[in-house]
Amino acid sequence: MGEPLVADEPTPGLDEFRAEVRGFLDQVHELTSHASGESTLERGRAYLAARFDAGLGAIDYPVENGGRGLDSRYAREFRVEAASRKSDDRARGFGIGLDMCLPTIRDHGSDDLRARFLASGLRGDDVWCQLYSEPGAGSDLAGLTTRAVRDGDEWVVTGQKVWTSGAADADYGILLARTDWDVPKHAGISMLVLPMRQPAVEVRALNQMTGVAHFNEIFMDGARIPADWVVGEEGDGWRLAVALLAHERSSIGAGGGRQPIPTDRIIDLARSTGRTTDPLVRQDLARLVTGTRIIQWVNQRQDLHPSIAKLWRSRQGRDASHVTSGLAFPGGAAWLGDPMGATEPGGFLGADGSHWAYGICDSTAHSLGGGTDEVQKNTLGERVLGLPREPAPDRGLPFSQVPKNS
Repeated sequence: MGEPLVADEPTPGLDEFRAEVRGFLDQVHELTSHASGESTLERGRAYLAARFDAGLGAIDYPVENGGRGLDSRYAREFRVEAASRKSDDRARGFGIGLDMCLPTIRDHGSDDLRARFLASGLRGDDVWCQLYSEPGAGSDLAGLTTRAVRDGDEWVVTGQKVWTSGAADADYGILLARTDWDVPKHAGISMLVLPMRQPAVEVRALNQMTGVAHFNEIFMDGARIPADWVVGEEGDGWRLAVALLAHERSSIGAGGGRQPIPTDRIIDLARSTGRTTDPLVRQDLARLVTGTRIIQWVNQRQDLHPSIAKLWRSRQGRDASHVTSGLAFPGGAAWLGDPMGATEPGGFLGADGSHWAYGICDSTAHSLGGGTDEVQKNTLGERVLGLPREPAPDRGLPFSQVPKNS
């Protein structure tokens, strides 16, 4: 499939690049066949390695970090082509690194951090997680109390994180920790790279009502981080946290991570249950098709705030759940499945109610991931519409004087 571009190679036109992508996708099954019997994670590694070696794993990354050095139009073209064949479904388990952590290191990390983490992460050698929320700091993330204290050439971290996706498999995590308690809460936070596979880091699964455990709680009791594994500058973590969240919201809006029940599957369900002649059902299906189209159009715009696409995806999840409930369980349902079935995106097939029940129960996550819908609306109100900020009595106070959530 060719080698990654070097700096002096000419920039391909979009049509030429699209043909290159299609050529890779035509061969991807053959390139990854050696991992066909492996776990989802290992199949993902094989796909990402093949994609990277074909020069398509780091399209908008710097050439010196194994990238193509192309602009976002090319990365978007790849996503469109890959989505049309569901090829990037092969990278499940790596989305947090690919869509959130690595872009943040690319944009804000030191040369040493870029050299250490970007190429290996993009090839699928490393799995990443995002260590943000805490039991007392969710939507008020700046109230976090995980502590990082400098000890010679290392940071020592103590604290707890929660709702961390993929932590059980993660090699590294992007960590927000408080490094200064004597300044206002937003100013005393730093972003660090935490090695997850050390004795002082404990990962505990959080079992969901769907019977699976996508989320984890993390306990750090003297975990060690090299002193120079700070992303950006010490104390600049809040600005970088916002930058990473923008990547996350863009990813969710564009189709990354947990997604609503696919509209085409719901239409198939309506057909199989003989409900397509019902005018109310047809209206519901039309609304879902319209939402799908709007999300596609929104993601073609580069000048929109990422919270807009995220809110549309959240709404689509609620609508899909509502319509599916009426079609799959018209009389209501009490369900005792264990687990609930459709843990894979392709699971919404056939008439087995467990698949639909999983999608319905999982739908609330769309309104929470990347920040709640209420947080997104506040963000748009303040940063897009220019509305006054919400009152914050603790603004300007040293964090050591702020009452803490318990």
